Amino acid sequence: MAKTYIDTVKYVISANIEIGGLVEKPDVVGAVFGQTEGLLGDELDLRELQKNGRIGRIEVDLQIRGGKSVGRVLLPSSLDMVETSILAAALETVDRVGPCDAQVRVEKIEDTRNTKRKTVVERAKSLLKTLLATEIPESREISQLVRQEVKTAEISEYGSEKLPSGPNVGTYDSIIIVEGRADVINLLKNDINNVIAVGGANVPKTLAALCREKEVTVFLDGDRGGDIIFKEISQVADIDYIARAPTGKEVEELTRKEIIKCLRSKVPIEQVTENSKPKQEAYQQRQEAAYQPRQEVPYQRPEYRPPEVQPAPAPKVEESALQDITKISTEVEPPQMLLTSLNELENTLRARIYDEQLALKYEVPVRDLIKTLTDATPIYAVVLDGIITQRLVDLAENKGAKILLGVKLGNIFRKPEEMLISTKF
Repeated sequence: MAKTYIDTVKYVISANIEIGGLVEKPDVVGAVFGQTEGLLGDELDLRELQKNGRIGRIEVDLQIRGGKSVGRVLLPSSLDMVETSILAAALETVDRVGPCDAQVRVEKIEDTRNTKRKTVVERAKSLLKTLLATEIPESREISQLVRQEVKTAEISEYGSEKLPSGPNVGTYDSIIIVEGRADVINLLKNDINNVIAVGGANVPKTLAALCREKEVTVFLDGDRGGDIIFKEISQVADIDYIARAPTGKEVEELTRKEIIKCLRSKVPIEQVTENSKPKQEAYQQRQEAAYQPRQEVPYQRPEYRPPEVQPAPAPKVEESALQDITKISTEVEPPQMLLTSLNELENTLRARIYDEQLALKYEVPVRDLIKTLTDATPIYAVVLDGIITQRLVDLAENKGAKILLGVKLGNIFRKPEEMLISTKF
């Protein structure tokens, strides 16, 4: 019996055969061995090659058509490419099968390793996809995992109440107040470190003291709980800005893009509520402290001044200014063009800034007015669809503004003498 080592087969010779009579498969195999014997020498003798396992079993498939036998002959070979081609050529020399004429024509020599290569490539693709999808995370995912672990590890505690906060929150000029520990962790993961949590509805004394030293932004959830926290904080803490998560969302659920968008949309506390008691009291204390030395000057050194330089009306003017400091002069009407501009801005929540020729320099949302004024060159008039606050008055004065028009007047503790302030209502 011939030795057939399937694993070592490199090529398969495929030939068509046509025989002019009715024959059996063994007749074809016998004709192949018999007519090629001695043709190629001992080294390429088919019988010896089959005994040594260098070629496989010759497969014959025959069908009867019109009194003839037609079919295919397959000859597996583990020889090299040249020797296999010689065997294929020798196979075409078979011209008789039994008593019948025959014709053999080699159709092709197939390299079986191509099929194996295709199978290997397809399987390798499948294994690689599985490996990438389930076993090996992308480098970005690895970086994100490491960053999240580091940020979570960086969460600190501030004050005697051990409030959850970012590292060294007390060293920043501005801070962000959130509701709970989960909110702090989310902001830390997104590289925002100047954050501290209230930790409940009651505002700790440590946090209230910190708010007096820093610029404070309150970042609240977009739900009823956020409203409650805001009311509590606004009663005891000095707040500068307020930012809210989208309605129905919590700060701990927000993505980095949503967090940045919310913080950029923060609004001054004066725009949220007209009656901000902590702000009024704090500002009033600062104003009283600022004016206190001026009241005492005439009475501390009366004996050191010559009589001719001590005008009696001077203290009265100072006291009168303090008593009427919140009164807004309406003796002079603003230009009609600015009044028309105020009407045009109704319900738009926008502001316009004009120069001395009443030419429009900027038109911005009210929430960006403070920033725009800070960066602007000297101006002449400001018209806004919003509330005129003391902070806005002070900043407009620093920029040389002479006219300030708004929808409503907030709590004004000091009015510049050379500035016309007017409201729509």
